[in-house]
Amino acid sequence: MRSVNFAFLGSQEIVKELGKKGTTSDLAIFDRKESDFIYTWTAPISYPDKIQSLLQALNMCEYVIIHVTKLDKFLGEQVIAINSLGIKSGIIFISYEVDEDKLKFLIKGTSLESFVLVNDIESLKRELHLIEPKTNSGPLLLPIDHAFEVKGVGTVALGIIKQGKLSVHDEFQLYPQNKKIVVKSIQMHDDSVLDSESPSRVGVALKGIHADEISRGDIIASPGYLMNTTDDDVKVTFEKNSYFNEEISETQTYYISIGLQIKPVKIKIGNNIEIIPEKSIVFHSDQKFVILKLDSSKNRIVGSGFFTKL
Repeated sequence: MRSVNFAFLGSQEIVKELGKKGTTSDLAIFDRKESDFIYTWTAPISYPDKIQSLLQALNMCEYVIIHVTKLDKFLGEQVIAINSLGIKSGIIFISYEVDEDKLKFLIKGTSLESFVLVNDIESLKRELHLIEPKTNSGPLLLPIDHAFEVKGVGTVALGIIKQGKLSVHDEFQLYPQNKKIVVKSIQMHDDSVLDSESPSRVGVALKGIHADEISRGDIIASPGYLMNTTDDDVKVTFEKNSYFNEEISETQTYYISIGLQIKPVKIKIGNNIEIIPEKSIVFHSDQKFVILKLDSSKNRIVGSGFFTKL
């Protein structure tokens, strides 16, 4: 089965016309199966109150659908977030009351310039059928967005395979715990399968771990593939968001969003910028991160960058 995953930013009334609502927390997952094709939409329902869910939804997708009903600071924040992560594929659904020329001016020079613009739900649906999955080969990378215990099954983790492939009975590593786990079974859209590959959304029954030991952002990956910010030979590349007008303070606690991990950090400013995590953060080389200031009343995105192992 082929899969494609979207972040949906906007009214749930629109996304309800696209798929059926499933797992819901601060993120709501909608999906639809057509023949051998599975569509999934992740909506950050706690946004704009909490920007964390916005970043996590964006990190769960290959494509973005953004429903624009007005040009306000939250739209600006969404544009900055999408651009900071370098997402260039998506659809902008413009409501009739929005000035299209002003919107185009707002997104000029950002990664959203390459998004397709539509003006009605039927055009949106037609564009969805033109979209192809983006498959990434390589070592397995499966960030977990939800985990729970199922009677008679055991620990089940939900997530989107960002890279690679997994099969029943495969052994992998759970990060950052560094625990060996075994894949007992795999489901896609409630159907059992023997294997699955990027970019499928899967439910995986695991042996070797309990659900209460798993947090959102933990990653199932090939052993030895991920690196840790506690390593000494990690280089940080960071660029401040030009719309963030506050001074960066070394005493302020910021938050890093990388993959589905959101954790507190300090920023040390010297000859080189240092990102100092208060908790362990795992990453793959050149993975994009975004720094957040959660209590900012104006712009909560401080900047973005990536870690590289030297």
